[in-house]
Amino acid sequence: MTIESGLSPWLARTQPNPQASLRLFCFPYAGGGATIYHSWPASLPPSVEVCGIQLPGRGSRLKEKPYTRASPLIESLAVEMAPYLDRPFAFFGHSLGAMISFELAHRLRGERGLEPAHLFVSGRRAPQLPKPDRDIYQLPEPEFIEQLRRLNGTPREVLEHPELMGVMIPSLRADFEMSETYVYSARPPLRCPITALGGLEDEEVTRPDLEAWRAQTSGPFSLRLLPGDHFFLHSSKSVILQLISRGLDEAVRAPDHR
Repeated sequence: MTIESGLSPWLARTQPNPQASLRLFCFPYAGGGATIYHSWPASLPPSVEVCGIQLPGRGSRLKEKPYTRASPLIESLAVEMAPYLDRPFAFFGHSLGAMISFELAHRLRGERGLEPAHLFVSGRRAPQLPKPDRDIYQLPEPEFIEQLRRLNGTPREVLEHPELMGVMIPSLRADFEMSETYVYSARPPLRCPITALGGLEDEEVTRPDLEAWRAQTSGPFSLRLLPGDHFFLHSSKSVILQLISRGLDEAVRAPDHR
């Protein structure tokens, strides 16, 4: 995936669409980059422009220091994304990305009076729930890698390649630290629709964990469980894109989508 000339390094677009009526900002899971979403534009309506979020410490920004706390990251994102909020927008985030997109939605509401037309949260327990009583990011490297293997989000050939893991581990540890040190702050619920997605075989995030997202919006809420483990994002991609397409079509047609 290439970054367009003049585009913020935080954003990546494989198919720029100046005529789009809505932008979909997609936030990656721990250790992931904007390339996760590079194929999505082909399966979404032509009225939607997909913008993958490229965080420091990976991809084209590999040499930059990754964030380890949510608040400064959200602050930076709010500034960097400001020029691209000139039309209706929606957020999709998987796992860590769901937390980032949720916090950014609240930040934009507080600072600019803007909310996403739709918030899609995937593979993440609702933020108000107690966090699991463990910190993966502090584990010694062999145990840390074993946890990555268990989660099934890193290809086996990468896990077994010491040089590649040496490059990836700093951003992975930083992302896990950000996720595991995140502290939820209670605020009035968002007004935008929230769709929560989960994997039927995901042992990390259960149906009740996802159902609890209902409390985070005063608008419509929906929950879908799809085939796959914590990374059903890949195995059920086609169904996810169908759900997003329907949700965004409704958002664009809604009279108060701004």
